[in-house]
Amino acid sequence: MLRVSLLGEQVIADDATGAVLTRSPRSVALVAHLVVHAGLAQPRRRIAGLFWPDSTDAQALTNLRRELHQLRRVLGDPPSLVVTGRDLCWRDTPSSRVDVREFDAAYRAALAAEDAEDVLTHAHAALAVHRGELLPGLADDWVLAARAELDRRCVELCDLICRTPSGDPAAALAAARRRIRLRPLEETGYRTLMGLQADAGDRAGAVSTYHRCASVLERELGVVPAEPTRAALRRLLARPGPEVRRAAAPGLVGRAAELARLGEAWHAAAAGRAGIVLVRGDAGVGKTRLVAELAALAGAEGAVVATGRCFGSAGRLPLAPVAEWLRTPSVQRAAGSLEPVWRAEVDRLLPAPRPAAGGHPTVDAWQRLRFFEGLARALTAGGRPVLLVLDNVQWCDEETGAFLAFCLGLLPDAPLLVAGTLRDGHVDARVEAWTAHLRAEGRLAELPLRPFDAEGTARLGEAVAGHPLSEPDRALLHAATGGFPLYVVEALRTNASPPSGRLSGVLRARLEQPGPAAREVAGLAAAAGRDFTLELLTEASDLDADTVVGAVDELWRRRIVREVGGGYDFTHDLLRDAAYQQISPPRRWLLHRRLAQGLELLHAGDTDAVAAQLAEQYARGGRPDRAVEHYRRAAAVAARTFAHAEAIRLLKEALTLVRARPPSGDRDRAELAVLEALAGPLNARHGYSSPELQHTLERSLELAESSGSKDSALTALLELWSSRFVQGRTAQAHESAERALTLVAPGTSPALSGSAHFIVAGSSVSLGRPGEALRHFELGAERTRGASTWPIGTRPDIHGPAWAAHAHWLLGHDDAAVASSAEAVERARAAGHPYSLTIALAYAGVTHQMRDDRPALWTAVTELHALCDRYGFAYYREWALVLGGWARGGEAGLAAAQEGVANLKAAGSFARMPYWLALVAALSPPEAARATLDAALAAGEARDDRWWLPEVLRLRAAYDADPVPRLRAAAELARAHGSVALLRRAEADLGVRTAAGPS
Repeated sequence: MLRVSLLGEQVIADDATGAVLTRSPRSVALVAHLVVHAGLAQPRRRIAGLFWPDSTDAQALTNLRRELHQLRRVLGDPPSLVVTGRDLCWRDTPSSRVDVREFDAAYRAALAAEDAEDVLTHAHAALAVHRGELLPGLADDWVLAARAELDRRCVELCDLICRTPSGDPAAALAAARRRIRLRPLEETGYRTLMGLQADAGDRAGAVSTYHRCASVLERELGVVPAEPTRAALRRLLARPGPEVRRAAAPGLVGRAAELARLGEAWHAAAAGRAGIVLVRGDAGVGKTRLVAELAALAGAEGAVVATGRCFGSAGRLPLAPVAEWLRTPSVQRAAGSLEPVWRAEVDRLLPAPRPAAGGHPTVDAWQRLRFFEGLARALTAGGRPVLLVLDNVQWCDEETGAFLAFCLGLLPDAPLLVAGTLRDGHVDARVEAWTAHLRAEGRLAELPLRPFDAEGTARLGEAVAGHPLSEPDRALLHAATGGFPLYVVEALRTNASPPSGRLSGVLRARLEQPGPAAREVAGLAAAAGRDFTLELLTEASDLDADTVVGAVDELWRRRIVREVGGGYDFTHDLLRDAAYQQISPPRRWLLHRRLAQGLELLHAGDTDAVAAQLAEQYARGGRPDRAVEHYRRAAAVAARTFAHAEAIRLLKEALTLVRARPPSGDRDRAELAVLEALAGPLNARHGYSSPELQHTLERSLELAESSGSKDSALTALLELWSSRFVQGRTAQAHESAERALTLVAPGTSPALSGSAHFIVAGSSVSLGRPGEALRHFELGAERTRGASTWPIGTRPDIHGPAWAAHAHWLLGHDDAAVASSAEAVERARAAGHPYSLTIALAYAGVTHQMRDDRPALWTAVTELHALCDRYGFAYYREWALVLGGWARGGEAGLAAAQEGVANLKAAGSFARMPYWLALVAALSPPEAARATLDAALAAGEARDDRWWLPEVLRLRAAYDADPVPRLRAAAELARAHGSVALLRRAEADLGVRTAAGPS
């Protein structure tokens, strides 16, 4: 049986197995057209002209025949698809399930039913089938017409559910909300929802619905709600006397030139040159208002417009603006057409990510770019021009900035523009970094915005005041406000005449206009530090729910707060700051604690999405113990979306709070827990060679040993080994490994015990003990095979055989080396794990180089380069450069090898340096080669990196007047190591030199 899904996605699948038969947009659209006209024969000529309007009639018919052939090859010959020489037709048969037809059948049944229960049953069934818009992402005329008809029927069903008596008010509320999403400019839906919310006792929700209605109408149509809607609000608030009207919003004044420049940037981007434009200026100069006007223009042209904001407070999830964009209904509908692999990446962010049990951030770090690619594809999936608004870029989190740079690089020809506002003088260094990168690439345009001159100030003042201003008042207004639009607007809303004084005084005066309850609620909202909901304010306030609702309504009417999404926010950050400054320090302490408690109550059982907020509120509310708990949780949430910089920041906040406690065993255990959580993000962001990571691990080990925690001590030693080894501190790394092995006991987990054997094996290779290394590699792979976590960040059952190949070769087991290397690559491919495959290929490259198998080496390096470029693996990218340079030879090869070595040194990664330098020497002219080999010998001795020293000595002997002594030393060292392969090389050269006699 076929399953044809056209609502919310585009896929035809086998209904029994779930196997996807086709996602081809053209094939699915052809079936959809026939389904929409089910039972009616569609002439081939008409369909061909509809789908290929730019082709000749003959070519269009040929294209249709080709598409039909492909469709029937994929689907077989389903009875539902009736094909004749003249026309095509879709007929409903038991062999096919089509969501559009199921919706239509349930819709008709709901309209025909007489019993209320049957009406609701069929109506809910129809809405359940309608999971999204028809053929998301397509915008052909016939699609738009069919989509509009389906939406109309959905609205009809929603109205039917809302007016049919039932014992399920939640279902009626859901239907009313759905109607509003389908018809956001129709007040009927808002009034229906307000009535249902009021009947359910949710007056706060009903008032919020009114505010949302008024905001949408003002923004989209420039009108206020009609009298019936306003009357419904008056009944809710039981407000006696004349209606208090909301303050008028002035239109855009005096920014025609700036808006024209933004329009030019938008049209250039919409034509296929993705970019970002930043409107820069001081606070209150009108940046947000100008970009909002651009958004309105782009929306009127049919573009997808999504808005996100950055907040100055720390209590916010990384990539929160991207999440806001993705929640935009038009973006969600378009993203429905994504392949499942990309939708899975989007699901990491929406809803708020849940930390997985166990795992290690390093293992998953490679997925970050794929995650970013999924988000980028979702935002641009609809095929329409896209405008992404980003307010307050100066507070942009590092991950959002990295995503924007990635997105514009991945999709340079997409019809995409990011329009941001940036406050001068408050820009974070990390924001400067990614904006500088985009500026250098020519992707960033900047529009400075300055205050109005006297004439512009007067025009705005008259628009706000609603009447002309006298010449003295004009002069006074400009002198008092400096031409800043925010100051002009707020000043005239505060006073009947033009003001004098500082902006802070004007804002304070504005906040003193509301009644006492509204002022109290404004202070509580300011303490939240970001957008807030009526539910949160009610939980955290001393006031009763009705008073809170009335207070927020008053603040909204005075345009002190605005409706945003499902909650509210201050109309300007400066108003929030002014409201917060009016709260006394003791009162702030109390408000923060109440807000934290309110957040926990509202998100009981699922605090992930607000973990960072909870941490900040508890920290400011004098509860550092609770703050630490939530900082750790917020860091885990951040790591799930690869926001390692944010995870580090959060954990450092927790560490500061922990270390401020009096010394005690509890404090040490709390510090150890935070440090253990910090190691992963530090490694993922800075690598194992990071001194900060090393210090973190050393302190973790100290605390673990003092507290008697063997597993924590073992984990710290495993990670400390990695840090020391990559830094080239071989003997110290081996010391850590041996200490780790002593902690392995019968009850130790296989992942920990196997990893301990693995690290002993790894450093044993570098110390020149290949026989000892092999034994431990085998034990490590055996014990960790099938494990789900790997404390060292790699899989010993893959990494082990890859590295063991080197030990096999050193011992003279050439066939075993090849087999072990191939086994590692095969396991990595079977695991479908790019990071493990990268490791396996990198070590395979070394194996092939030692065997002088250049074709095999080149094949491995080519794939290794591609993986490193695809996933951003810097460390193994340098391996590919050196090995690839050696295989290529010549000046280009030498340059690549030298670049790789220089990059390793710059990153503090000195492991295997004698080996890398020997490869560079092999490509260098004699004098340079001699010097490079001397440096390799010095590096090996200084860092106890001895495994390749016999070969370095052998190569260096070629530049000696009498090479025999150095060759004998090479042979002797190889013999001491048990390195049969290197001993053979040294002895072969020694035999040649001895037979030749003195040179």
